[in-house]
Amino acid sequence: MPPPSDIVKVAIEWPGAFPKLMEIDQKKPLSAIIKEVCEGWSLGNHENFALQNADSTNFYITEKNRNDIKNGSILRLTTSPSQTAAQLHERIQSSSMDAKLEALKDLANSSRDVTFAQEFINLDGISLLTQMVESGTERFYWLLLLCFSFGDLLSFTLTAFVELMDHGIVSWDTFSVAFIKKIAGYVNKSAMDTAVLQRSLAILESMVLNSQDLYQKVAQEITIGQLIPHLQGTDQDIQTYTIAVINALFLKAPEDKRQVGYTPSYTRTHSHTHPHIHTRTEMAHILAQKQLRSIILSNVIRSPKPINDEMAHQLYVLQVLTFNLLEDRMMTKMDPQDQAQRDIIFELRRIAFDVECEPNNSGSIEKRKSMYTRDYKKLGFINHVNPAMDFTQIPPGMLALDNMLYFARHHQDAYIRIVLENSSREDKHECPFGRSSIELTKMLCETLKVGELPSENCHDFHPMFFTHDRSFEEFFCICIQLLNKTWKEMRATSEDFNKVMQVVRDQIMRALTQKPNSLDQLKSRLQNLSYTEILKIRQSERMNQEDFQSRPILELREKIQPEIMELIKQQRLNRLCDGTCFRKISSRRRQDKFWYCRLSPNHKVLHYGDLEESPLGEVSHDLLQEKLPVADIKAVVTGKDCPHMKEKGALKQNKEVLELAFSVLYESDEYLNFIAPDKHEYCVWTDGLNALLGKEMTSDFTKSDMDTLLSMEMKLRLLDLENIQIPEAPPPIPKEPSNYDFVYDCN
Repeated sequence: MPPPSDIVKVAIEWPGAFPKLMEIDQKKPLSAIIKEVCEGWSLGNHENFALQNADSTNFYITEKNRNDIKNGSILRLTTSPSQTAAQLHERIQSSSMDAKLEALKDLANSSRDVTFAQEFINLDGISLLTQMVESGTERFYWLLLLCFSFGDLLSFTLTAFVELMDHGIVSWDTFSVAFIKKIAGYVNKSAMDTAVLQRSLAILESMVLNSQDLYQKVAQEITIGQLIPHLQGTDQDIQTYTIAVINALFLKAPEDKRQVGYTPSYTRTHSHTHPHIHTRTEMAHILAQKQLRSIILSNVIRSPKPINDEMAHQLYVLQVLTFNLLEDRMMTKMDPQDQAQRDIIFELRRIAFDVECEPNNSGSIEKRKSMYTRDYKKLGFINHVNPAMDFTQIPPGMLALDNMLYFARHHQDAYIRIVLENSSREDKHECPFGRSSIELTKMLCETLKVGELPSENCHDFHPMFFTHDRSFEEFFCICIQLLNKTWKEMRATSEDFNKVMQVVRDQIMRALTQKPNSLDQLKSRLQNLSYTEILKIRQSERMNQEDFQSRPILELREKIQPEIMELIKQQRLNRLCDGTCFRKISSRRRQDKFWYCRLSPNHKVLHYGDLEESPLGEVSHDLLQEKLPVADIKAVVTGKDCPHMKEKGALKQNKEVLELAFSVLYESDEYLNFIAPDKHEYCVWTDGLNALLGKEMTSDFTKSDMDTLLSMEMKLRLLDLENIQIPEAPPPIPKEPSNYDFVYDCN
């Protein structure tokens, strides 16, 4: 007879004694269980003891998490969280450097546990740590250089502080200017212990992201110039933390709201409303002055070391924030009455046709109007009389006009060639430069997601955008020339405008997926993706996805579809058996923990457990301590319905994280939360879990697999019928024979 579900068999350790095998009744209060364990070892004052996991986490067992104890777990009897917190609180104030160092090391390890953290914080422990940091003097700084142990001392102090703050128990707004100055001082010093520098950068990033008041104080203590040297080193972790701080300052900088009378970035001057607080536009200008882009390009992107996931994420965030500076212009309509804005259109006309603005007395007004109308028509504007009206649509607003002027000034020969080439064609065959530029700018903004916040777990940065200070404008210049080339190759007319734009979008997207390292490499890739090549690719894709519509083919499809679905189901379950490593997303992204989950070979149990780092291959079932019987699973929910999406306000607003979130609900209020590393893994797991529950697999990935496998199976089965016309109706059934004697052997 199996033991009751409330009884858990565990081993319990106590230093200096043999471990005990014990059955724990989950219905009994935890205090009663601890008392029973203490009595077994003749220990008094059981209220001063607690149980904790005897694994790498050493987390305390509480009433909240006791249901996570599984059969075979190894626990340890230890001092209670309040006792441990009190002891460490006293030990870290020791006058002995060695004793203090050991205490701070223990504190840094223990602070990861929220149960301990709460007790230590109740003793005003964070204030004690901040006082220890604030009391540091220049004498201690020289000790740091001369004494290795002091570097460790400060490192463990800051590590404990970071871990304690990560639990979100204490508000970031409570810290003094002296503490901020001290942390900033560690970042600003040229010779600093690597671990201390890492923690200091992490603290500054959290301060900036979690408090507007602290952002302003940090911004007064840290300058971009002081952060740049950390990027020029060889430690990728330090480089990552440094870019994270720059991103945080960039993200929290006040927006530049000057939309009326806005001056394009290439002629803009900067004025500070505060001597230290810069707007995002001003910050971008400072980053350009300090040559941040070229430093990142040479020391990070082109470094011999491979770029890890966290660095890729920070580069992606910086790329997004940089492009988001274009949002103001993208959402600003042109004012037809604004003379400065109208002068930009006059400048486009002047460069294209090498004409100067005629004085008011040169010819009649009607003649001048006619001349302007003719030239604006050649420039490809929709409104020939008043082209300013073309830029009243948002997006792309004034950003399109900025791009056109940049192209005309910096690629003058190509600009003049495109305009004159098209003005010499027949009206119906000319590629309208103005209209094309507006639509292309809008397309590029959609492609690069200008104006959207960075995703929590995206690593999709493009190295080529770090090779030029005006990368978006240069990207536009390459693409507008591509558009003109494709127009000629398609021999398009004005009626084909939308078709041409679709082909150009296809060309750009295919080139971007190859992640070119430079803008020149992008040009080369686009050169190879001619209209003829796109047609070949599309035709090949069409053939691979060919969907025959005749009745016999449809009947055959229906017949083999269940077989294919069963094949997909088996593949999904096999992938679940292989397992996947998931991230635990916390408020400090770089300190995320990993956990692994996999299905047992008999498809009856989900094994899962925490990991210290991302595994290189599969993780065996033996290393995964937690188990969830598939029979206990009640439902699988996704997106906004997930408990962890309702809890995390910041994540809840992020569309991409929502699209990767799913939860397994079991028992009454228990749940196992997931955030998939990518869309592919999300589809695999939601499909597999639904298959385990006997539900339909509805993901886009399943539909894609079904189409691909079904198409392949259809082609294999129809190989013998190549070049044979399949009739719409089956052949007629012949009349019955007069007798059936032929089926018998008369002999």
